[in-house]
Amino acid sequence: MLTATVPDSYLRPEARGWRCRPAPGDVPGFHRALDGYRPTPLVELPALAAEAGVGRLFVKDESDRFGLPAFKILGASWAIRQALAARAGSRHATLVAATEGNHGRAVARVARMQRQPAHIFVPATISAASAAAIRSEGATVTTVPDGYDETVRRAAAYAAEDPSRLLIQDTAWPGYEQVPAWIVEGYSTLFHEVDAQLAAAGAAPAALVGVPVGVGSLAQAAVVHHRSGPGRPAALLGVEPAVAGCVTTSLRAGALTEMPTGTTVLAGLNCGVPSSLAWPYLRDGLDAATTVSDDEAVRARADLAALGVPAGASGAAPLAGLRAMRHRTDLGLTRASTVVLLSTDGAAGRPA
Repeated sequence: MLTATVPDSYLRPEARGWRCRPAPGDVPGFHRALDGYRPTPLVELPALAAEAGVGRLFVKDESDRFGLPAFKILGASWAIRQALAARAGSRHATLVAATEGNHGRAVARVARMQRQPAHIFVPATISAASAAAIRSEGATVTTVPDGYDETVRRAAAYAAEDPSRLLIQDTAWPGYEQVPAWIVEGYSTLFHEVDAQLAAAGAAPAALVGVPVGVGSLAQAAVVHHRSGPGRPAALLGVEPAVAGCVTTSLRAGALTEMPTGTTVLAGLNCGVPSSLAWPYLRDGLDAATTVSDDEAVRARADLAALGVPAGASGAAPLAGLRAMRHRTDLGLTRASTVVLLSTDGAAGRPA
């Protein structure tokens, strides 16, 4: 793997012409059949549209998805369903995951719903509230005295020790790609909801979609949705923390690149290695990527809160990224454009 310092941004407008296969069509129906399903709000914010110089701007508010403060359960529920169905013999397993908060709690929630045990590994940097929230789902929590990437390695090693354990991880590496692929498929429901909600609001299809990026799985789902058929020519903007811009760095280097991470309020995005599964999709299908500072994310979070959207710092990152990139004509935005920003988690202070 290469190593590199973090550049500020990356642009590849020709990505809009790249095409890939769509996600399975039965994923939204699976989620609709789950207890407690409802589409999360798509909130229109005219003040931010005026600031950005576009026609309409919407924020997809994922602060309450199946009673959890993030979108992650969409991927976890679909992947667990697929993984258990694929097991030979018993479909009872201890579900194992590494997390900085939201993914692990989603796995623990699905495990509780299905009366399966869960064992979640967390880095020492996780907040006490986030660890307590995971435990509240009935999961065993093990703290690893290192960062996220080492926590993933520890969880994977633990799961491999016993065939009764099943790793449900939302990042991929060579030899571990099927479960992360199912997780990405699960996220497709979010994008189908956005399409329907834009149409219901009488808005044009999105000209730009802003996505927070950690290891890149949600951004991969965005690429799959918007590059898998006609009528979806949206520019896709990935936004990362300045101290953990592994995707932006990889795009600039032209190869999957590992980098050290630092401390950031964008805790859910503090990842140093892109998912190997996501990487080809991001390399070929992402129009732009940029990194933002903690101060920029905190300002965006406060601005969204003032407009009634309870975003966490990671969820506010796309607004900070749009502000950083709004003067780039490469993104093709005009005063008639529709912009969608994905606010992927709830406000600070809500357990992740």
